[in-house]
Amino acid sequence: MGNFLHLLQNENMKIYRRVRTWVMLGILAAVNLLIPVLISMVDSGGSSTIWDSVIMSASFTFFLCTIFSVVVAADSVAGEFSWGTIKLLLIRPWSRSKILLSKYLSVFLFSLLGTLIVVVMSLLSSSLFFSGSTESSLFGQSTNGFVFMLQYVLCDYVNLFITVAIAFMLSTVFRAGGLAIGLALFVMFAKGIFTTLFSPERYAWAKYLIFTHMDLSGYLRTDVGPGGVSLGFALAVLAVYYIAMMAVSWYVFNKRDVAA
Repeated sequence: MGNFLHLLQNENMKIYRRVRTWVMLGILAAVNLLIPVLISMVDSGGSSTIWDSVIMSASFTFFLCTIFSVVVAADSVAGEFSWGTIKLLLIRPWSRSKILLSKYLSVFLFSLLGTLIVVVMSLLSSSLFFSGSTESSLFGQSTNGFVFMLQYVLCDYVNLFITVAIAFMLSTVFRAGGLAIGLALFVMFAKGIFTTLFSPERYAWAKYLIFTHMDLSGYLRTDVGPGGVSLGFALAVLAVYYIAMMAVSWYVFNKRDVAA
């Protein structure tokens, strides 16, 4: 266990010793401090609460958080091949499975850190400009603001989590960071188009597509999702795709010949 923690620490050092990482985190912090200010300027009626501001800020900046996490995920494995350091890594007394797991966990921790920055910074800024009401009226319903904010952020994080898994798999399979970033971001921005073209209301088989279930925020309005499926069904579909992507990543990384 101690050896694995050392390996995980090593992977985290690779991420956080780069200036690029701190620039991305700094941008996340600055944008989430600024957006509540802009919201307060256009909220002429003064009807928004602190929780409304945090949710609206997160809805804007989670795109940035996802993009930055995808960049880190795409570079995690592909970067080792690009820099020619993969051989030095594999001759260490660690199995390939542990190496891949440490890389994935370091990416996962980065995505959690980005999410924490999004929530904390927007919460700090929003507390200066909005009332501390316990209610939130977004989506046309009055609910506990804190609980609703957590639910909304969790839905956004599921989207981020799956997108990062796609980028990590592509990075492992193709060893090309640029390709992994491009395809993962294409999925992130085009999933709405795919959902419209292959609507579960029109095609019954479409309810098994990953694009249909990546955005879970609709379940905050209703218990029924696209095609009449439940939240449990959507999570089950995402879990199957996630397991498949991790299995492909593990198989390719363990079987790949890096002697050349």
